Amino acid sequence: MAAPGRHVAASGRVAVDELTVHAFQVPTDGPDGAEEDGTLRWEATTAVVVEAHAGPFTGTGYTYGDESLAGFIAAKLAPVVRGGDVFAPAALWHRMFAAIRNAGRPGPGAMAVSAVDIALWDLKARLLGLPLYQLLPALHDEVPVYGSGGFTNYSIGRLTEQLSDWVRECIPRVKLKISRHPDRDPARLAAVREAVGPGTELYTDANGALNRKEALYWARRLAEEWDVRWLEEPVSSDDTPGLRLLRDQGPGRLEIAAGEYGFVLGDFTALLEAGAVDCLQADVTRCGGITGLLQVAGLTAAHRVDLSAHCAPAVSAHAFCAVERLRHLEYFHDHVRVEELLFDGIQRPVDGVLRPARDRPGLGLEVRWTDAEPYRVHGHRPG
Repeated sequence: MAAPGRHVAASGRVAVDELTVHAFQVPTDGPDGAEEDGTLRWEATTAVVVEAHAGPFTGTGYTYGDESLAGFIAAKLAPVVRGGDVFAPAALWHRMFAAIRNAGRPGPGAMAVSAVDIALWDLKARLLGLPLYQLLPALHDEVPVYGSGGFTNYSIGRLTEQLSDWVRECIPRVKLKISRHPDRDPARLAAVREAVGPGTELYTDANGALNRKEALYWARRLAEEWDVRWLEEPVSSDDTPGLRLLRDQGPGRLEIAAGEYGFVLGDFTALLEAGAVDCLQADVTRCGGITGLLQVAGLTAAHRVDLSAHCAPAVSAHAFCAVERLRHLEYFHDHVRVEELLFDGIQRPVDGVLRPARDRPGLGLEVRWTDAEPYRVHGHRPG
């Protein structure tokens, strides 16, 4: 690889030569090959990986979604980005969103833009020879994490083992999924609380499985019986009045969280202006990538609400260093597995925080092509 900075100095303005797109589908390691939460069952996690090329440099970005996103990126976004200025990822971001107006911006459109935007920021950082977080308006050099998994189809033994393993790794907060089978949750919660001890912050995620009355009932039980401090999506994230009701009438020490399904800025504005959450969430691989996240971070600062990173730890560890109202990062079991399979350069939490690598440019990631190839569902291995 060429030395960082040399290509820049020789050529001045640097153009994006091309995008290449790959998708890898990795089976879960859950019981009977599946995992469940309050509203969904899945058997695999698909990572759509984008490479942005400029001369001898390559930037990498990704999102988690259906493999069809790969074709969307190749057809709709690659022509828009090709020839654009590597040093202006925000300008290319606006061009991409303009180009997909009729194709659909929220949902898959935003996820596709996110993957490309992350790749462009990574490419810019690699050209400059800087770790990505140092290229951003960073206020932090580390991000606190919480261990997340605890799927509803886990046995009690596997559930307690997973969450207590994170505690033994000095992660002081852990989360489990609830509300698929509410009658089973008291035993699950009691076992987890005993396993992780009274000093560990306990979080729960209903994934929108409850109605408002049910959610209020469970909010009070969660706080009183198991000292739960975080209830995520007790009702659908589209139900902003319901979230506000839970926030207003629920226990004072139980925070209401939502936002992981925010795709465009209006999604986050709606939650904040409604006073619907104690802590907002954002997923950098869904909300428009680095460029979109910086906009969301500005909103949370203006509303004096903390922002929590939803998953994708390899990217989030860099991106959320630029969030003023940073709370923490969801260190999600599935994404940790996939990222460690697909990439070299993955960082692990130490003493409850994830620190971006300082000694490698960009995200510090390199695709492990040989290991990834058996899971390929789109694209071709380079070379």
